[in-house]
Amino acid sequence: MEKQQIGNNFFIPMPVVLVGTQVNGKDNFMAVGWCARVNGNPPMIACGIANNHYTPKGMTTAKTFSVNIPSSDLLEKTDYCGLVSGEKTDKSKVFNVFYGSLKTAPMITECPVTLECRLVQTVSLPTHGLYIGEIVGAYADGRVIKDGKPDFPEIDPLFLTMPDNRYWTLGKYAGDAWSAGKKLKQE
Repeated sequence: MEKQQIGNNFFIPMPVVLVGTQVNGKDNFMAVGWCARVNGNPPMIACGIANNHYTPKGMTTAKTFSVNIPSSDLLEKTDYCGLVSGEKTDKSKVFNVFYGSLKTAPMITECPVTLECRLVQTVSLPTHGLYIGEIVGAYADGRVIKDGKPDFPEIDPLFLTMPDNRYWTLGKYAGDAWSAGKKLKQE
């Protein structure tokens, strides 16, 4: 089938996370779709957040933040955290919160996986800031770990697609990374 020019819209499915931070002494959470692992050792993650949002104020002040992976049963609360600004709405009671070693990165108890991050760099872009954090702690519910590895169907993460603005859940297993293409490598 012939390819069509489709513009520069986003066609990459994105994991949905809840970024947590303290702003003016209150826990705050924001739904973020632009988040990815960006370094192996030390482990780092980056989140792209629009310049007009409230959450980055806490990230840059405390120099810490959390990345919480909500399961599909948290869809309503996750979407709510993307609909309302912490500047006008107190989101500190939406979830049960716990803290790790950094003491200033609120993490969500209800999320099956949470990451505690120290802000190491901020990159200013025309419309967004890219917040890069070193992962200093990773926490998971015991039910989502099998044989020492994450059980992604049990985690049941959410994904966001744009420009249709829809949430999705994980699909079926398709194959093993760094293995499925070995036959072609030998040819």
